[in-house]
Amino acid sequence: MEYIELGNSGVQVSRIAFGSWAAGGWMWGGTEQNDAVGAIHASYDLGVTSIDTAPIYGQGLSEQIVGEAIKSLPRDKVQILTKFGMRWDLAQGDFAMKTKDNAGQDLDVYKYAAPASIIQECEDSLRRLGTDYIDLYQIHWPDKTTPIPETMEAVQRLIEQGKVRAAGVSNYSVAQMQEAEKVLPLASNQVPYSMVRRDIEQDLVPYCLEQGKAILAYSPMQLGLLTGKIKPGQAFDESDLRARHPLFAPENVKRVNAFLDKIRPMAESKSATLGQLVLRWTLAQPGISVALVGARNPEQAVQNARAIDVQLSPQEVNFISQQLDQMQTA
Repeated sequence: MEYIELGNSGVQVSRIAFGSWAAGGWMWGGTEQNDAVGAIHASYDLGVTSIDTAPIYGQGLSEQIVGEAIKSLPRDKVQILTKFGMRWDLAQGDFAMKTKDNAGQDLDVYKYAAPASIIQECEDSLRRLGTDYIDLYQIHWPDKTTPIPETMEAVQRLIEQGKVRAAGVSNYSVAQMQEAEKVLPLASNQVPYSMVRRDIEQDLVPYCLEQGKAILAYSPMQLGLLTGKIKPGQAFDESDLRARHPLFAPENVKRVNAFLDKIRPMAESKSATLGQLVLRWTLAQPGISVALVGARNPEQAVQNARAIDVQLSPQEVNFISQQLDQMQTA
């Protein structure tokens, strides 16, 4: 495995991190707790020491599963990355979405990052995770109803109390990062990034490179689209995020699969899966520090972790990028 420091925080993480959104079952068609715990353990055995979660994933379930998984692991060898600022149990702040919980009940979710709410969320997360500190605490989404300095002052207090080691943000713009940094140093920004979603290359990547901030790429496999296993017109359960996602429209799936067919021989020549090749390319992009990858079971977790063993030359990275460019201009 490869490891990297998040900014200047002193927090070292594995470049492939376990993303536990799917483990919470929420918007992802259910989960099996034993499989999720086994997946985290299988990842850890291959050097994946960093686990990313959030209270909103399964309304606490994902954090509970992570807590169960780390009970038998040495705490100082594991990095817990969790988040705050999305409330489903409180109708305050900036309305985010209508969704359903794992039982199919309607749920209203709010982006809310007022200081008192953050302090409570941190205590709840620590309890669910069964730990007394969080390695990286990230605001999940910007909350336009709370001034950024107020949010960051609360996080600063948690750092001073030893409950949080480093502060991060998620889904923040460059301007929002700059405002946050007036209060405390940020270690990272967690944002969506994949072969078919590269808009952060315009401004966020140059900023983070210049300022020495880490970028944690979420959905690097684009919700499974880049595995090559999704077929045009594939049906998804109504509760599944992909059911209405524009990238899963039949025409787009066809284009992406045609691109994947062009790089498949390279994957085969390296005895790698398409997914492993995609992850390796992602980690080879400037400014991308970590790829967050989910797994439902130990087998998937092992495949994800072994992506780090795939070696790509600069020429091979360029070849893949050229095929991508051709797909996007076609």
